[in-house]
Amino acid sequence: MFKKTLISAIALAGAAAGSSQAQAADLTISCGAVGAELTLCKQGVEAWEEKTGHEVDIVSTPNSSTERLSLYQQILSAQSSDIDVMQIDVVWPGLLANHLLDLGETLGEDAAEGHFETIVANNTIDGRLVAMPWFTDAGVLYYRKDLLEKHGVEAPETWEELTEIATEIQAAEREAGNDRMWGYVFQGRAYEGLTCNALEWIASYGGGTIVDAEGEITIDNERAAEALDLAASWIGNISPKGALNYTEEEARGIFQSGNAVFMRNWPYAWSLAQSEDSNVRDKVGVVKLPSAEGKESAATLGGWNLAVSRYTENPELAADLVAFLTGEAEQKRRAIEGAYNPTLASLYEDEEVLAAVPFFGTLYDTFTNAVARPSAPTGDNYGRVSNSFFNAVHQVLSGDQSGAEAVSQVDSELSRIKRRRW
Repeated sequence: MFKKTLISAIALAGAAAGSSQAQAADLTISCGAVGAELTLCKQGVEAWEEKTGHEVDIVSTPNSSTERLSLYQQILSAQSSDIDVMQIDVVWPGLLANHLLDLGETLGEDAAEGHFETIVANNTIDGRLVAMPWFTDAGVLYYRKDLLEKHGVEAPETWEELTEIATEIQAAEREAGNDRMWGYVFQGRAYEGLTCNALEWIASYGGGTIVDAEGEITIDNERAAEALDLAASWIGNISPKGALNYTEEEARGIFQSGNAVFMRNWPYAWSLAQSEDSNVRDKVGVVKLPSAEGKESAATLGGWNLAVSRYTENPELAADLVAFLTGEAEQKRRAIEGAYNPTLASLYEDEEVLAAVPFFGTLYDTFTNAVARPSAPTGDNYGRVSNSFFNAVHQVLSGDQSGAEAVSQVDSELSRIKRRRW
């Protein structure tokens, strides 16, 4: 019964209000395609189809979260019913809330019972539950256990240690014949993923969170500048210049091919690194991200939710699909098969889940205490805030300006946004 519809971003963006696709399906859903996301989504949708007898089409959307948000905003602003169920980033509920169905009203007040309260609160705008938690995320550090053991070192606890270890092992491995080896890969493209990486660097240096919980701009400080300057020193040394255009999958490709010592990524990369065709199977360890000396590690809170468009022609049916996909059975399956972090606390004590993804237990505190991006205090201005930040950070990584110049620039730009719209 399952169908997949490929609808181009251009066609969707230009869809007029009330337009309909030539399709027999009862619903459409947009799923991500990073790692195993699309496969797992297809399987979950197929199970719901078998259970209910309804048909669902999968709509392809850009992998870049920045590009996907832009597409959603265009579709929703047109009040189009092209996508009934949308996979939305954890920082989008406030931006899209006016266009989304209240799932608390449709599914009942207990719809989100058992899910992490912080995520439920994040998805509740003006008393309306506009999205159901699907999976949560936090940045983690992947490392080559075999290489660290070979060279007699432990996983780094500080960014300076990571830089030193990556430099030494990269040089030794290249001298031994692997001239493609790099010390560290991460997400360096100018997009939302760079905001996540750079927030981790800055917060773990004691440089704040760009904008604090009260809405005060905190980015222009020496610790933040120092963190960005250190990251810039990696490019062309322990990180390839190509990292300036890496998203999650490019970084994973380098690491999984066996050509990187360390990688910053999300938990989803674990199951792929452990797959049968992986060059690093059984050679990978996962620990919390490093910090500055004497500071606490910081992992950016990520994760995705499922929301229903207010313009759907089948609100109850769409909400039922969301409830099924975000339920315990589906979250457990996705955790075991794809290493996607559940949003149900009970699954972190499930023996089968912990056997499949051991670090869900050892890094539980990392996932539950992750650092939020400043989407709550900046509201519907968050997109402008993040764009200003990741573009400035990218300039530092590219060598076009210093960390101090970048944080001063961001401070000025955010101050203008705050005066006009905050």
